[in-house]
Amino acid sequence: MKQSEIKELSTAELQEKLGETKKSYADLNMAHALSPLENPIQLRAVRRSVARIATELTKREVQ
Repeated sequence: MKQSEIKELSTAELQEKLGETKKSYADLNMAHALSPLENPIQLRAVRRSVARIATELTKREVQ
């Protein structure tokens, strides 16, 4: 998910998306632990999406 897409979402939508993305990351990580993923770069992309969403939420709380 790109930063421009994240900025357009409301805070409630961001919190929901953060939960979904964290679950997706946990599922991918578990699948990768059992047998190697075909594309392990997915892990990095999803982890970075979690960080982008969390950063935007923190930024909104501070303001």
